[in-house]
Amino acid sequence: MKKYFFWIFAAVFSMGLTGCSKYLDKLDNPNLVSDPPLDGLLTQNTLQTGSNSYRMGYNVSYYVQYQASSSQASDIDIYNEVDLSSTWTNFYSAMMNIKQMNDIAASKGASYHLGVGKIMMAYNLNMLINSFGDVPYSDALKGSDALVPGFDSQEALHDTCLQLLEDGIVELQKTGNIQALGSASDLIHGGSLSAWIKTAYALKARFLNQFSKTASYNPTEILSTLDDAYSSNSDDAALTVFTSRSLWNQVAYNNTVLLLDGWLSTQFVNATNGTNYGVVDPRLPLIATLTKFGDYRGTRNGAGRIGTGTDDEESYLSVNGFYSKGNAPLWLVTYAEMKFIEAEAAFRNGDTERAYDAYIAGITANMTKVGVSGTDMAAYLANPAVGVGASNISLDLIFKEKYVAMFLNPEAWVDARRYDYKYKNFALPQGASLSTFIRRINYPTVEISRNGANVPTITGLDERLVWDQ
Repeated sequence: MKKYFFWIFAAVFSMGLTGCSKYLDKLDNPNLVSDPPLDGLLTQNTLQTGSNSYRMGYNVSYYVQYQASSSQASDIDIYNEVDLSSTWTNFYSAMMNIKQMNDIAASKGASYHLGVGKIMMAYNLNMLINSFGDVPYSDALKGSDALVPGFDSQEALHDTCLQLLEDGIVELQKTGNIQALGSASDLIHGGSLSAWIKTAYALKARFLNQFSKTASYNPTEILSTLDDAYSSNSDDAALTVFTSRSLWNQVAYNNTVLLLDGWLSTQFVNATNGTNYGVVDPRLPLIATLTKFGDYRGTRNGAGRIGTGTDDEESYLSVNGFYSKGNAPLWLVTYAEMKFIEAEAAFRNGDTERAYDAYIAGITANMTKVGVSGTDMAAYLANPAVGVGASNISLDLIFKEKYVAMFLNPEAWVDARRYDYKYKNFALPQGASLSTFIRRINYPTVEISRNGANVPTITGLDERLVWDQ
């Protein structure tokens, strides 16, 4: 058993550093354990799933302007095409490994492992389609039988994600002599079935809310779904175990040793330092470094650094910050997010009282988690720019506060596109290669080179996905 766990972690470490060289790992690969223990697969899959959230969150943080590059006209800053082959491969590696766990679990009647696997499959797939649009799925997880799979439509895959969540909930609610989840093997929820069920409902609310710009949007269904989701910060889904440094801590640490990274965008800093909204957000000092001038200053996307990059003329992710300190959890889904989804759905449903209460609860939940003092929190909530009352609550305020609470989460890019990037003073990057804000990511060269006949043609990175019309 110890030998197996060494192998499985060595494989995960290797994939994290180099990516996979093939589109899919074959299920009958002679180098794989023929009948791996389910808890070993659970460890691997929870680690990969959390890591994929970081990978996607890191890339799109430039598009939502949480981060900015220290280099002028960096491709990812100015909407030039970037090759996310490594990210793409890591997602398919994770989904293939989840499928392997699900197949074994189904054959053994291990409903709890199967239920968690379906929820993780939905989570990974949803991130993938919200970045790339149509992607291979139906034929993509069949090993050597489908090395050049077709692409499923975004519409069908969004339905697939919702069905996976429903199926996962059913499996987790089964009773009888079913193999328990190993508490130490589940790196997200510690083996808690109730926690995974709440996360499934939380993800369902997120997925349904993604369609706010379409005729299918149903705020009543979203509000009903939230009844079974999170009820406090203690329910949050987070990756809590890492192979070395926690993921955003590595970014912050890299910057301290002159591997310039983790530079905060002017947009995020100005949204929290009082410049854009006239109120200083007490979360900013718990996230960012002070400049040598004793204040907080961002870097404009596309403009690059002002000084040498080593003289603290800009603010960076702090190695002691909430999201980037040593062993900081990687937050996948949170109670604060659920309250902002509730606020939005209630507002769109005409219930401004509920919308305002949920808006205040979302701010409170996130500030409590980040570590804001009670005094600072009370002062922020009492500020007339924040505590506007139910009669003055607006989508602008809900999106503005959710933007801060979702810091570094990949779902923030979905929100930005749903909101049409209308955050105050949100500007195109300097030297942007598009005349409008970016809406999607192009297909990676690793897919074009081996499955080019099936890769859809896109009109550009300003092409809108199915829910962003």
